[in-house]
Amino acid sequence: MLEIDIQKMIFEFIGGLGIFLFGIKYMGDGLQRSAGDKLRDILDKFTTNPFMGVLAGIIVTVLIQSSSGTTVITVGLVSAGFMTLRQAIGVIMGANIGTTVTAFIIGIDVAEYALPIIFVGAIMLFFFKNKQIHSLGQIVFGFGTLFYGLELMGSGMKPLRSLQAFHDLTVSMSDNPLLGVLVGTIFTVVVQSSSATIGILQELFGQGLIDIKAALPVLFGDNIGTTITAVLASIGASIAARRAALTHVIFNLIGTAIFMIFLPLFTNFIQFLQSTFGLNPEMTIAFAHGSFNITNTIIQFPFIAVLAWIVTKLIPGEDSMIEYKAKHLDPIFIEQSSSIALGQAKEEVLRMGKFATLGLEEANLYQRTYSQKHADTSMQLEDAINNLDRKITDYLILISRSEMSTAESEEHSMLLDTVRDIERIGDHFENVVELVGFQLTNKVKLTDSAKQDLEDMFNLTIQTLKDAITSLDDKDTALATTVLKSEEQIDKMERTLRKKHILRINEGQCSGSAGIVFVDIISNLERIGDHCVNIAEAVLGYRN
Repeated sequence: MLEIDIQKMIFEFIGGLGIFLFGIKYMGDGLQRSAGDKLRDILDKFTTNPFMGVLAGIIVTVLIQSSSGTTVITVGLVSAGFMTLRQAIGVIMGANIGTTVTAFIIGIDVAEYALPIIFVGAIMLFFFKNKQIHSLGQIVFGFGTLFYGLELMGSGMKPLRSLQAFHDLTVSMSDNPLLGVLVGTIFTVVVQSSSATIGILQELFGQGLIDIKAALPVLFGDNIGTTITAVLASIGASIAARRAALTHVIFNLIGTAIFMIFLPLFTNFIQFLQSTFGLNPEMTIAFAHGSFNITNTIIQFPFIAVLAWIVTKLIPGEDSMIEYKAKHLDPIFIEQSSSIALGQAKEEVLRMGKFATLGLEEANLYQRTYSQKHADTSMQLEDAINNLDRKITDYLILISRSEMSTAESEEHSMLLDTVRDIERIGDHFENVVELVGFQLTNKVKLTDSAKQDLEDMFNLTIQTLKDAITSLDDKDTALATTVLKSEEQIDKMERTLRKKHILRINEGQCSGSAGIVFVDIISNLERIGDHCVNIAEAVLGYRN
C-alpha cells in the first residue's frame, strides 16, 4: 500500500510540474503574441542607459514570464552587438524583478477555478479565428493550466507530511540556511525554471510542510539556479555575451550573500508583512521574492560599472564584437544640411557593406569547416544588415523631405538602391548557411572536387564584393569596371561548375541531394555577383 502511495505521490508531482511548466510557457507565448512579438525591439530601443534597461527587463520578463528567457535574449543581443555590457546588466536586474510577477499570480488563490478557466481558454482557442482572441485564449488557457498543475503538485506533496526524512530535511534547512540555498539552487538548475521551483516552494509553505526560516534560503537558491540557462546560452558566444551571463550569476550570488547575512532581519520583515496585510502563505512567498529582487537591484544598481569591471577582469580579452547599431544617422544633420546627412547615410551604407562581406566570408568558413560558430556569426551579421537596412531606409526617407540639388537627388537614389542590393546579398549568404545546415542534417556528402569548386567560386565572389564596396567608398570607377569583369567570370564559372557537377552526378560520384546543395549554393553566389554589379553600375553612373 505504501509503494502505491509513493508512486501516486511521484506521478502527481511530476505530472503537475509538467502541466505547470506548460502553462507558464503557453501563457508567456500568448502574452508575447499579444505584444506583437516586439521583444527584441523593446530591448533594443529602450536600453539607452542602465535604468531604462531595468525597465525594459521588467516589461519583457512580464510578457514572456521567464527571467531566463529575457536573459538569453539579452545575451544574444550583446553577442550581436546591439547592446553594451552595462545596458545588459540593467536588463538582467530588471528581469529578476519581472519574474516575481509569476509568484504574485500564484499567490492569488484561484486554484479551485482552474478547470473552468481552462475551459474558457479552450473555447477561445477552438471556436474563434480572430488572432487577438486566439492569443488571449492562450493566455487564459495557460493561466488555468498553471493553477491546475500547482493543484496536482500540491496533492502529490501532501503525503510528505508523514515522511520522517522530509521532516528531518526541513529541520536541517531551518538550522542550516546554507543547505536551503543549495537545495534551491540544485532544484532550479535541474528544472530550468525558477518560476516552477518558487511555485513548488509556495505550495510547500502553504501546506505547512516547510517554515519561513527554511523557505527563504531555498528562495535565494532558486534565484541562483535560474542563472544556469543564461550560462548555457553563452557557451560558444562572444566574450561580451559570456560576461553578461557571468554578471547574472554574480548579481544573484551577491544578493544571496547580503540577504543571508541579514536573514533573521529579513525573516522578521516578511513575517511583519504577512501579519500586517493578512497575506496567505503563497502570497507571503511572493512578497519575499519581490522584496529580495527589488532590494537586491536597488543595492547593486549604483555599482553596475563595478560589476562590469569585475566580469571584464574575470573574462579577459578583447572582444571581436562589432557594434551593429547605426552610428551615423543623427536626424540633426537633416535639419542642417541634406548634403551632410547623405554623407552620414553613405558611411552607414559602407558599414552595412562591410558586414555583408564579413557575413559571406563566415558562410564560406562554415561550408569549409562545418563549425557552428561560423554559421551563428553569419546569421548575426545578416540580422545586423536587416537592422541597418531599416534604419538607413527610414533616414533616407526623412532626407527626401528636404530640398536637394540634382546631384544630391542622384546620390540619394543611388544609396537607396545600394542598401537594397546589400540587404539582398545578406539574404543570399543566409541561404548558403541554411543549405550547408541542410547538408549536415541530412549527411549529404560532397566530393573533394565539388568542395574545391565551391572554394574557388566563393573566393572570386568575396573579392568581387570587396571591390564593389571599395569602389563605392572611393567613387573608384576603374575598380567598378573591374567588378563588372569579375561578375562576368562569376557567371561563366557558375555555368561551368553546374555542368561539371551534372557530370559527377551522372558518373555516380555525387548523390542527387549533393547536386541540389551544390547547384543552389553556386546559384546564390551568382546572384550575389549580380548585386555587386548593381553597386558598381551605381558608382559608374555617379555624377559629382
